[in-house]
Amino acid sequence: MVALLIKIRETIARWWSDFTLQTRLMAAATLVVSLLMSGLTFWAVNTIQQDARLNDTRFGRDLGLLLAANVAPLVSESNRTELARFSHSFFGSTSSVRYMIYADEDGEIFFGIPYSESEVQNSLTIRRRIQLPENYAENAEEPMVRQHITPDGEVTDVFVPLNHNGKYLGVMAIGINPNPTVVASSYLTRDVTIAVFISIWVMVILGAVFNALIITKPIKELLLGVKNIAAGNFRQRVDLPVRGELGELILNFNEMAERLESYDEQNIDELTAEKAKLETLVSTIADGAVLLDTDMNVILTNPTAQRIFGWESHEEIIGKNVLYHLPNAVKVELTRPLYQLASGSASDELKDGAEYRITIPDPISRTVRILLNTVFDQYRENIRGIAITVQDITREVELNEAKSQFISNVSHELRTPLFNIKSFIETLHEYGEDLSEVEKREFLETANRETDRLTRLVNDVLDLSKLESHRRYNLEPVEIVQPIEQTLRTHRLNARDKGIELMQDIQPDLPSVLGNYDLLLQVFSNLVGNGLKFTEAGGSVTIRAYALEPEPSHQLSHDSSSHHQSVQPVQPQPMQVRIEVVDTGIGIDPEDQQAIFDRFFRVENRVHTLEGTGLGLSIVQNIIEKHHSQVHLVSEVGAGTTFWFDLPIYQEGTVLFDELPIPEAIASAQAASSVSATA
Repeated sequence: MVALLIKIRETIARWWSDFTLQTRLMAAATLVVSLLMSGLTFWAVNTIQQDARLNDTRFGRDLGLLLAANVAPLVSESNRTELARFSHSFFGSTSSVRYMIYADEDGEIFFGIPYSESEVQNSLTIRRRIQLPENYAENAEEPMVRQHITPDGEVTDVFVPLNHNGKYLGVMAIGINPNPTVVASSYLTRDVTIAVFISIWVMVILGAVFNALIITKPIKELLLGVKNIAAGNFRQRVDLPVRGELGELILNFNEMAERLESYDEQNIDELTAEKAKLETLVSTIADGAVLLDTDMNVILTNPTAQRIFGWESHEEIIGKNVLYHLPNAVKVELTRPLYQLASGSASDELKDGAEYRITIPDPISRTVRILLNTVFDQYRENIRGIAITVQDITREVELNEAKSQFISNVSHELRTPLFNIKSFIETLHEYGEDLSEVEKREFLETANRETDRLTRLVNDVLDLSKLESHRRYNLEPVEIVQPIEQTLRTHRLNARDKGIELMQDIQPDLPSVLGNYDLLLQVFSNLVGNGLKFTEAGGSVTIRAYALEPEPSHQLSHDSSSHHQSVQPVQPQPMQVRIEVVDTGIGIDPEDQQAIFDRFFRVENRVHTLEGTGLGLSIVQNIIEKHHSQVHLVSEVGAGTTFWFDLPIYQEGTVLFDELPIPEAIASAQAASSVSATA
């Protein structure tokens, strides 16, 4: 039952919510008016009934007193025959009296119309009496009046005491019928009120149904159609058989939807293509792009900006306030100008575009250039947003710093030998006659050494510049023994003078490698020269070369006699040759090993030994990188140093340039090897 009531209440609530505000107000007004009219009508009926009841009471009281005065002598004389005759005569002559009852002083009924006491008294006789209030006989002076409801209306009961010569003889009760005219009027008024009330609500319900079917439903259909049009569904149509102004409105709506659909079909492909182009352009440009609205919320961002600002690992940034997600260094610099641009209080210089250079330490240390530009509407009157362009200039800054450092180092290295040469030549020029032949020769030898040093420095700088340029070097088959032996022959005399042993340890039948002969010769010369420089007498410098043994692979073999398959190891061909330059010199401190390949870094600056340009190992590193490999070192102070690198083995038919990555070279060699094996 409760569930049914809840369901009915929900149905009524849903039904009520379907009505418009105007319909609800009309229903409420109708309810108030109908209740007011019904209340007034029932008040009028009640007033009429009260007046009728009062008139019946007065009439019954007066009639009762009149009858009591006429029948009291008959009752005192016990003349019941005359009493009955008089009562029947009076009862028959009026329709207002409903009944007449006589009772003695004890309340026992002894006569009544339309009923009377039985002629025969026996033990089964029902004794009837009037139930009167206590001590009624002692105070029986005025009639007592009351009413009771019957199917024919409200009957007035009048109880009149019978007194004769000051003696209480009993009581007479008469019933007065209601006034038929008043009753009929009351019933008519009630029926008319109910009919009016029902008619009003029938009209209200019919009006609501008419409103829902003729007005509300089309309006709802139109509202739904407008929402669908706003959502992009231009195929929406309203198909209702409505005439008049509402029908004309529906017709115009359908025509508008048709035009929008036609326009959409003509332009959606073009707009989608343009949008895709713009999104692709923004997402693929090298610079970071962030678009903000005037509330600092992110509208658009591309992957570059997300990578620079470290937004890749965070939740979706679109729709969030950018100031809560920018790195602290950027936030400090941009908060004030961003608010100035958004509020329109920025200076003209800031509105035309502002540039900031900021170093971001996290998540990766980088230097960025940030450009701020204001986005206006099509009339350039109102600010619609702010465009932030982010350029990662870390490499540019590093190159500028390296360039400055390189120029500073070259200038310093060039100044020292030039100063020495100039000093000794000026001394010879001004005081040549005062110097001995030995001193003159010593000055000239010093100037000659400084000139050689200056020549080596210039040559090294030129070599490094060539290597760092985009010049292409052909990688051809090189018998690695030849540049090794030529290097040893070149440095053998210098080694003999220092008491250092030069050795080679080359694997027999070593295959040719892919490389550039001249560049490899320069690598060996620089590495052996460094070894001789930092190795004391009695030590040694050794060049080793051997093929790297690859990991064995396995293949299935089939035994025809036993009909079994077994896994047999297959030894692949070696693909790389490792070259090592080992010396027994002073070694390199671990703190210096990280910077050993930097330009102009010289170990002798720390150990105060021989001088050098500090470019030899940088040249070695660049040459090995041209061969798509890396140079490594293992060193221990006092025990010596080993430099090593790997070169790919040349396969017949392979001609490479230095731009070809080494994995592709190896893959090509493997393919050639597999073809030869198959043949």
